[in-house]
Amino acid sequence: MAPTVSAASILQELRTFDLELKAEEDEIVLERMVELCLMYKLKEDDIACEWIAFSTTKRLPLTVDNLNLLEHETLSKKAAKALQTSVRKTQHSGALDFNSLQDLIEAEAEEENLLDSYTTPGKSSQKRNLSTPENPRSKRVLSASRSPHLLFSPSSFSPSATPSQKYGSRSNRGEVVISFNMVQGISWSGHGGKNTNVKLFISTDELLTKTYRFMFQKLLDVREVLNSKIEDLGCVLKEHFHIEEFSSVSLPAQEPITVLGQIGCDSNGKLNAKSVILEGDQEHSSGMQVPVDVSEMKEYSLFPGQVVVMEGINSTGRKLIVSRLYEGVPLPFYEPTEMLEDSVPQMVLVACGPYTTSDSITYEPMRDLIDVINRDRPDICILLGPFLDAKHEQVENCQLTASFENVFEHCLKMIIEGTRSAASQLVFVPSMRDVNQECVYPQPPFSCYEPSKDDKPRVHFVSDPCTLNINSIVFGVTTTDLLFHMGAEEISSFSGASDRFSRLLKHILTQRR
Repeated sequence: MAPTVSAASILQELRTFDLELKAEEDEIVLERMVELCLMYKLKEDDIACEWIAFSTTKRLPLTVDNLNLLEHETLSKKAAKALQTSVRKTQHSGALDFNSLQDLIEAEAEEENLLDSYTTPGKSSQKRNLSTPENPRSKRVLSASRSPHLLFSPSSFSPSATPSQKYGSRSNRGEVVISFNMVQGISWSGHGGKNTNVKLFISTDELLTKTYRFMFQKLLDVREVLNSKIEDLGCVLKEHFHIEEFSSVSLPAQEPITVLGQIGCDSNGKLNAKSVILEGDQEHSSGMQVPVDVSEMKEYSLFPGQVVVMEGINSTGRKLIVSRLYEGVPLPFYEPTEMLEDSVPQMVLVACGPYTTSDSITYEPMRDLIDVINRDRPDICILLGPFLDAKHEQVENCQLTASFENVFEHCLKMIIEGTRSAASQLVFVPSMRDVNQECVYPQPPFSCYEPSKDDKPRVHFVSDPCTLNINSIVFGVTTTDLLFHMGAEEISSFSGASDRFSRLLKHILTQRR
């Protein structure tokens, strides 16, 4: 039965806030407010408070038009949000009671069959397409009828809980595809992380250990960081190649000059041999830019953002004709302070997501990985995201029956608890394709899951990218495909054959990124 709402009571509530109506609009406005109360199940004091909160900041008079604006911007949105919350609670209210959840699932299955009866022959509903012809029952019924404890597995979150047939029928399961520098007689098995020390390589002040307010940097601060990168690498190049001094990129000179800067493009399109520009450093060129002519260079490899030293002639100050290119110098290898001769060999297992098949979110590959970890007991497992892929079809179409955070938390719980017997050290690295993580780079570590007290010493959440020190051996880790992005922008010219993959790897080392 609808609640009784009185126009006089609404008027009295408005007067509590010293709000008086005009005589000619009194009746119309109050009728509209009574209508809103009945539509959104509000009381007299609720509608008055909603109007005061809405109109105070915008300084709006109480009119019918402004009440319509209140409904559009506030009341309708709150009602939609409350409806979603109610549906979510209904779906999960029986999570602790198997019988009540079973009744709810069977009711949903009957509703699906009822909806299917209204479809045109030959055209089934979307949910119907997710069932197999051999067993057309709802997959949620199948997942619930197995065992109560499976309700808390990731498969219960997917409408297609049936395992992937392609993945299950593969013929090369466990096959070693390629090996490098194999040594005979070495057993690839670990010690369960007994003598493994995992820590971040850089100092504590520079660690990215929590979320941050990204895209709030000042432009001057960004410019200062970029200029520092150019100057630092410029000092290394100057010392390594014995360069006397740098000149300005805009200085007209008839003699060859040497300039420092970073490669850029003169347009919004892709870099090519005709669109190369050099943006000079602040100290010598005040950040000025000059077009670059690379026609006289027999061999070169350039990409946007690359810090270089160029030698050439700039007779007019408007174009630099390059004759020689000085590229970066690799960083020296890390020299540990501890002796490695007496250290025990460590087995490091590295796996990269997604850990699901393209047609299901039952985490079958993840379960196989857990079996491998329990069998080989590696000392450390570096697990790179995505753990719940934002590009998965069911994620894009919002077909999961639980929130993204819940699916992700259950995935981590399955990994941590499933590898407890192996006692391996676990390192979790986020990805920009993790649907529950900020899509920024650098990316903060996962913070939505807290391991138990017993598991906490062996679980490490790190940022992307990060540098790990594992028993005095340094690992650089990132889930971003640097070679792919760099290869898409790089331009090159060589007289003979050149290994593009090795060339891109050299850029990463010499640019010190």
